[in-house]
Amino acid sequence: MSLLGQLEKNKACNKKSLAVLIDPDKIDEVTHLMQTLHLCVENRVDYIFVGGSLITNDNFSKVIALIKSNTDIPVLIFPGNNIQIDSNADGILLLSLISGRNPEFLIGQHVLAAPILKKSKLEIIPMGYMLVNSGPATSASYMSNTTPIPSDKTTIAACTAMAGEMLGLKTIYLDAGSGALTPIPQKIITKVSRSTSVPLVVGGGLNSISKVNLALEAGADVIVIGNALEKDQNLLIEVSEKIHSMNAALDVHQ
Repeated sequence: MSLLGQLEKNKACNKKSLAVLIDPDKIDEVTHLMQTLHLCVENRVDYIFVGGSLITNDNFSKVIALIKSNTDIPVLIFPGNNIQIDSNADGILLLSLISGRNPEFLIGQHVLAAPILKKSKLEIIPMGYMLVNSGPATSASYMSNTTPIPSDKTTIAACTAMAGEMLGLKTIYLDAGSGALTPIPQKIITKVSRSTSVPLVVGGGLNSISKVNLALEAGADVIVIGNALEKDQNLLIEVSEKIHSMNAALDVHQ
């Protein structure tokens, strides 16, 4: 089954998934990465996302190669621009920044990447990427030169997501941005989840189990843990236990 097919199947069954986001720019030694990968395997992480808004070193391909050689977890590229492509990954989240009005990140970068992606064996997952205001400007909002959706404008968020689905995008990603002070508000997650039928990915600012629980309860299908893992590795254990217990409860009742 394709990665998108699995996401859609889980959505239909109301099963939740866990993804860890690895920013190659923040990997300064192999030992640290190996520790993170060991933690991912032990806690049955479903996906590893690789990418960042700005990559200033040559770690991108090296990180993907290390992940592929040390785990069986599917690797999905989470690209900040058209040069973040590596055929050794399993797939790529082809992000269209539908919350903004910068054509470069709606279609421009995609045009440049298209011929390379066409020749690759990467599974391409079209994704409507939506930035939601989380306080101070994040790397994603600054680098994309876009204004995030106000955190209290649930209708704008829902209509944006609906438009993305109608345009043919197969998934939606609600992101507060890397290092966000606050996560996506529950009301926005709920409104978007109820307004669309595609898998909903939520990340940014999820630095405690209580915040993750709120996102799951609101309708997130995939939880993404990134920066928070660097400060508290126990968080991944707690989130994994929560998600697997929720999924196990569904299996019992089916």
